[in-house]
Amino acid sequence: MVTNNDHVSSKMIPFSLIEQKEETNHLVIVLPGAGYTTQAPLLRFTTGVFYNKGFDVLHINYTYNRQELSELSEEDFTRGVQLVIDHAIKNKNYSNYYVVAKSIGTIALSYLLKHTMFKEAKVVWLTPLLQRDDVFHAMVHSDHKGLCIMGEKDHCFIVERFERLKDNPNLRFKVVDGGNHSLELDEDPIKSIELLKNVMIEISEF
Repeated sequence: MVTNNDHVSSKMIPFSLIEQKEETNHLVIVLPGAGYTTQAPLLRFTTGVFYNKGFDVLHINYTYNRQELSELSEEDFTRGVQLVIDHAIKNKNYSNYYVVAKSIGTIALSYLLKHTMFKEAKVVWLTPLLQRDDVFHAMVHSDHKGLCIMGEKDHCFIVERFERLKDNPNLRFKVVDGGNHSLELDEDPIKSIELLKNVMIEISEF
């Protein structure tokens, strides 16, 4: 794998573009959580799934502490992410896009989907922040083919809102029994590995 790390400027979010040996028109963009980086299990294995399918993989490697997040507007966050995407792929000719977003990444995703470049993109919502109206409404009204995966014991799993999402025929769903916000079991690491495997199968088949 060829990795290109680039900060461009002190204000730009760092990113990593993992490229196929030969040029491809397939790209998956990975938007991590606040403390759940692209190297954490869900996103690391998701990267492998897509890379093995012939996709280039773009990791958006923002790192915000709680205070920085609270002071950052949704618009500024999304603008920063879009700026990185535009810079990273400026010399590329991608036409088939997937976006995988985890936790706070789903905030940016909710706004990015309005961009014309993602008109036909497929989307994986990992533990979306359903308590946020912007994320919830983006999912309810989304025209994009999407896969939503949540843990039964995730603090963002709001049953009433989750049931509303089922009215959108473009979305598929998987609820991980006993899963927390990392889609793991709090006290059973071995079984958590089995859960992770099942989640990867869902993503691979999407």
